Amino acid sequence: MTKMIKLISAPLLSLIMLMGLTSAGHAETTVSAEVGFIFNTLLFLICGFLVMFMAAGFAMLESGMVTSKSVSVICAKNIGLFSIAGIMFWLVGYNLAYGIPEGGYIGSFIPWSDSSAIDTGYSDGSDWYFQMVFCATTVSIVSGAMAERIKLWPFFLFAAILSGILYPIVMGWQWGGGWLAEIGFSDFAGSTLVHSTGGAAALAGAMIIGPRLGRFTKSGGVAPIKPFAASSIPLVTIGVFILWLGWFGFNGGSQLAMGTADDAIAVSTIFINTFLAGAGGVMAAATVTRLGFGKTDVVQMLNGCIGGLVAITAEPLMPSPLAAILIGGVGGVIVVYGTKLLFSLQIDDVVGAIPAHLFAGIWGTLIVPATNPDASFSAQLIGVLAVNIFIFIVAYIIWSIMKATVGLRLSKEAETKGTDVSETGVIAYAIRD
Repeated sequence: MTKMIKLISAPLLSLIMLMGLTSAGHAETTVSAEVGFIFNTLLFLICGFLVMFMAAGFAMLESGMVTSKSVSVICAKNIGLFSIAGIMFWLVGYNLAYGIPEGGYIGSFIPWSDSSAIDTGYSDGSDWYFQMVFCATTVSIVSGAMAERIKLWPFFLFAAILSGILYPIVMGWQWGGGWLAEIGFSDFAGSTLVHSTGGAAALAGAMIIGPRLGRFTKSGGVAPIKPFAASSIPLVTIGVFILWLGWFGFNGGSQLAMGTADDAIAVSTIFINTFLAGAGGVMAAATVTRLGFGKTDVVQMLNGCIGGLVAITAEPLMPSPLAAILIGGVGGVIVVYGTKLLFSLQIDDVVGAIPAHLFAGIWGTLIVPATNPDASFSAQLIGVLAVNIFIFIVAYIIWSIMKATVGLRLSKEAETKGTDVSETGVIAYAIRD
């Protein structure tokens, strides 16, 4: 037993000595440049694969929210868009964002290549991977909003444009040291740069392609729920839990460092606030739907969680726990009434992506100065307007051109049969007589 204890304790003691930890407390904790490089790289890689796991959450959420005749196509879209985003972000996206001149607007159209060095503080490859999964998340937001009536390959084409060009441009404006960073805009992990970008692109697409057949009545009302019933609420719920888990990587990894005790404490604080904001969004949506509409709407609770998480993403470090709950709670309320607004405008967003990502993302970005004294409301407003107007207008033009050329929408016959039959020929759920 003594020999075993020595075998275990020796490497642990060596690690502690290597890290330079002292009994004087974390204020004096230091590590060598190489050890800092290793820890920072591990943060990117571990948080990166948590964010990648969000792709499974999006696939489950969307598969559960669409009708049972459109599930296989959702699966195809989600694994396809993730693959496309990864290729495009390597081909042009990364350097469009990070090759931008200081205070500039656009980087260079060249593939990413690894140039890792210890003095950069982390492996270049780990940073590429971490940023790539953010890019793929942006595209995932568009998928569900336009479900059940868009053709598969035109969607793939738009996914390539969004991941390879549009998202990297606005990403570079802030995280690449571009003009938004120059004016003091603050978006810690992407309430606007990721979520509003995806939401604005989804809004443009939903407006261009129009609602599903029979979704709205001629008098302006919403059609009865049965023909458009979600295929699996349990699947949606599991998807949201996976997204919630992935969000710890999304926000925690955006600290961008784990080489000091202060960084470790900051990541822990971010985890707490991220969790609490999601919880606030859930309970706010539950309360509002119960008091306002007479029933506790589980779909709005689930989307309220996402709205709360999106809202805290712009600044998950500085708020107090109570402030995080309130910020997330307002995000949940925005999701509920944002959904009603889309209904009144007869904009068909199948999964509720636009209220949860676009509307809640705007709120989360604008409220940053309330908890971060270094942020200004004017810079936040300029950033929100610039990103959303740019993405919406360019996406609207691209969707319009695609509609007039390659075509976006399935035929009425194909839509009636279901996208599984018309687009993949693979039926997700067998229908028994």
